[in-house]
Amino acid sequence: MNTEILSIEAPGQVALVEEKLPDMPEGGFMVATTHSGVSAGTELTYVKGTNPYLTSTWDPALGLFTEGAPSVAYPVRGIGYMQVGLVIDTRTRAVSEGALVAMAYGHRTAYVADPMTDRFVELPDDLDPVLGVYVAHMGPICANGLLHAAHDLHGPAVRHLGDGVRGRRVVVVGAGVVGLLTACFAISAGAAEVVVVDETPARLAVAERLGANVLTSDDDPAVDLKRRWRHGPNDRGADVVFQCRGQPRALALALRLLRPQGTLVDLAFYTQGAQEVRLGEEFHHNGLTLRCAQIGRVPRGLAHAWDRERLSHETITLLRQRGRLLREHVITDVVGFAEAPEFLADLAARRRQTIQAVLCDHVEDEGG
Repeated sequence: MNTEILSIEAPGQVALVEEKLPDMPEGGFMVATTHSGVSAGTELTYVKGTNPYLTSTWDPALGLFTEGAPSVAYPVRGIGYMQVGLVIDTRTRAVSEGALVAMAYGHRTAYVADPMTDRFVELPDDLDPVLGVYVAHMGPICANGLLHAAHDLHGPAVRHLGDGVRGRRVVVVGAGVVGLLTACFAISAGAAEVVVVDETPARLAVAERLGANVLTSDDDPAVDLKRRWRHGPNDRGADVVFQCRGQPRALALALRLLRPQGTLVDLAFYTQGAQEVRLGEEFHHNGLTLRCAQIGRVPRGLAHAWDRERLSHETITLLRQRGRLLREHVITDVVGFAEAPEFLADLAARRRQTIQAVLCDHVEDEGG
């Protein structure tokens, strides 16, 4: 059996290529992809040629990018981390034929799972399969941001995902998928107020429909919020800011929004310099904390209690609560696999806009 794989042949050049599937190992299973979510941030850096792996050597032992042969070269295949697959053959009791599973195996029409390396989450029957693209990886990315905020406030005593936002004033900078999901997590966790800041009116409108308050970053939302959010003398601003947009000006703004000694939890991916981040200003004078929250690491001391499985469970809980709104307002494009190369090239060249695109073999079933 063969599979079609999305391949980035060179900057701006995307194609579908056919490959033979490997033999299914004992304990493994095979899936046919039903839905495959597109990360319009990370994945497009490969289409644009701006991903640092394409220009530098990544040393995992040192945790450094260094000069040398690029760690990734074209063609780039197997990108993508939001897949839902239908189990069509299985050699394990861990999952039955006919089950739907969320995984992260890249944009391809079929996949053979190796029980030694592949993680999967079986989707419950009451969950819209399209929303399943968030369960394995994207949802846990956003949940991990909240977990970092909780750890910042409570250390190892964190008990609930919302411990860092409940009853607090929260700003989310960036109304892409990461920002919108993070805002939904904060709203569901009982934040006193959640404000989403972005430059694009259409995305702010989506954030409003999801239940957040909004401000445009065209003006200076820091002045607006600090006039409104007063904690005490000379203590104004957001308790916690989630920075979800990979632009230096967004990071600079996020620091301005925080109250003194506040924490910025950064979920963005920056591929350019950061000349606009003036660390001698609010960062220095207000004693702020900047914490990177990427899914490869949960906060120190919490790895045993808060593993990827628990973050996926928190994602399923969120999707059960707010799935209808997310399906209606966040998933903006459902595209057939055959149209995927042109679609990604258009996104990279800014000929098209999307919030969340999902690749699917049966577009007519999804209303696309």
